[in-house]
Amino acid sequence: MEIPKALAPYRRIAAQIKARIERGELQPGDQIPSVREIMRTEGVSTATATRVAAVLRAEGYAESVPGIGTIVTRRRKLTSGPDRLQMLRATGDGLRPGERTEILGADLVPAPSHVADALGIDEGDNVVRRRRAYYDEQGVVALSTSWLPGQLADAAPELLLSRPLPKMTFGLVEERTGRRAAKRRDIVAIKPVPDDVAAALGVDPGTPTLTMTNCYWDHQGEVTEYAEDYLGHGRELSADFDLS
Repeated sequence: MEIPKALAPYRRIAAQIKARIERGELQPGDQIPSVREIMRTEGVSTATATRVAAVLRAEGYAESVPGIGTIVTRRRKLTSGPDRLQMLRATGDGLRPGERTEILGADLVPAPSHVADALGIDEGDNVVRRRRAYYDEQGVVALSTSWLPGQLADAAPELLLSRPLPKMTFGLVEERTGRRAAKRRDIVAIKPVPDDVAAALGVDPGTPTLTMTNCYWDHQGEVTEYAEDYLGHGRELSADFDLS
């Protein structure tokens, strides 16, 4: 992690600590350097050293614990569908270390109106619906539902089996049909949790929850998948961009 030299001193020091966290040198529960330690090692004022912890807390890297101080916290980041597609292509696996998935259902159902609109089919046409929950050591990451055109089940009948797919829906569809996901659209919104999702998330129906909806197209411009993710409590969406 390269730290820009032009950063204000408190942000430069915070970036150095974040880099240590990202490398695993500081683990969740470890104390971050104290104000006194930062003053001594960096040669900065009390005010500057105090702002370092504030930056780390604001960005989700640390939290204050009464009687202990400021410690590294475990960031509850969402692994979104696009993240999983990228990991699958890079490593052959769409799960992060420590994650697991539970398939909650896989069946052929009539397309609801919003799914029909997304897939470019008529309402009531058959669609594949695959629903799964993702978990890590902190609990539920997201409740994810994939909707695919029904005819894909002819080429890939595994889509209708309630078990994990080694190559996920993306890889299986590409393997059987040659239709590689080439374009996507992401929509982030706060929506009320539906009745059939609430139990898996451990919240009451109607609870406002952060969601991500993804639509994927192949090289021919045909939709291959429409996916809806309801995030677990405390999860965040984040993205890094290189602006240089």
